[in-house]
Amino acid sequence: MAVLAECPQCHRIQSLKNKKCARCEGDLAKPKKAGKVPYWIAYRLPGGKQRRELIGKSIEEAKDADGKRRVQKREKRIFEILPEATMTFKQLAKWYLDTRRDDGLRSFVDIEDDLDNFNAVYGDKVVADIKLEDLEKYQNIRRRQGRAPSTVDQEIVNVKAMMNSAFDHDLIGGHILKPFRRVKKLLKKGGNVRTRTITLDEYKQLVQAAPAYLRGMLIVGFNTGMRLGEIRGLRWPMIDRAKGFIRLAGDTTKEGRPKSIPINHHVQAVFDRQPRAIGHDYCFIYHDKPIRSTGGIRKSLKTSCTAAKIAFGRKEVDGVTFHDIRRTVKTLMLEAGVDKAYRDTILGHSLKGMDAVYIQPSDEALRAAMDRYTAFVDGRMEEQKKQVAGKS
Repeated sequence: MAVLAECPQCHRIQSLKNKKCARCEGDLAKPKKAGKVPYWIAYRLPGGKQRRELIGKSIEEAKDADGKRRVQKREKRIFEILPEATMTFKQLAKWYLDTRRDDGLRSFVDIEDDLDNFNAVYGDKVVADIKLEDLEKYQNIRRRQGRAPSTVDQEIVNVKAMMNSAFDHDLIGGHILKPFRRVKKLLKKGGNVRTRTITLDEYKQLVQAAPAYLRGMLIVGFNTGMRLGEIRGLRWPMIDRAKGFIRLAGDTTKEGRPKSIPINHHVQAVFDRQPRAIGHDYCFIYHDKPIRSTGGIRKSLKTSCTAAKIAFGRKEVDGVTFHDIRRTVKTLMLEAGVDKAYRDTILGHSLKGMDAVYIQPSDEALRAAMDRYTAFVDGRMEEQKKQVAGKS
């Protein structure tokens, strides 16, 4: 039995004595002192099967857990060694959040909220005792509380992700994971498809009514088609000013693939006047701090919609959401005559069939597609401006 350390850079699990990672040769001494190194314990069960457990980022807790397993093995209390025997959902959620807090997850706050909601119902229940009927009961409870089917489904998705991680780390067995994989979504595929697009007048009104921090996000969204989470997570190193592109790595996009988005003059103007914070490199900030969740953005957008006399939200007739901007961009790109392959590439939608392999648009081609879109929208704006001037 032994206590092992995980390299925070390459995640190689290795001897506690190592001062440098055996794989990437990164320093381990400083991260250990800073409490950023995850600790594991390793031991063998009867029959020779080796087992590892991720304990957390406290060496004292890891040593205590190692000692406890030694006693359990010596006294042949094998069943108690399996964490699922006594671990509650709340304890598992704490482990998951503690070990993932520093991973840079784009939606960490949302994940934390979803697990808290599940904890409110089953937090004190032993993980091994949660059955399929419990998960279906949870869905019914949340629906009676007025939550939309898509919201409830997303909560279950995040719970499943935690359970899968626990299974991968040998904290639970496959029979524990089974009900979480069998539970069905409430929302049928395509059941919440929206068709709302935003008119150019509505866009201008929203930009005028929005607070400064949201105004820049609206302009970037309308001129790139980026998702709200991608805009919120933008950092200055992602802005390739030399070539005029936003470069998103695969771990920052929903589709999990790198994406290059041309910057037009509207987006360039936003970045030129955007203040830079001290202590972090996020582009869009609120009171000098990164915008960690979308809740505040939704509230600001709702206030802006009210000021612009535009309905807001999915529950309102013709209500507007931030994501409707993305649908609007793709629709206007079509009207502008932008080729489908370029539209899909810029917005991050998957190309179909062999197109996904053979079509690899260059920066120059994407730039030309964005110029076409920008010229089309600017032309429409100018026409509307002249019409208003003519009437007055």
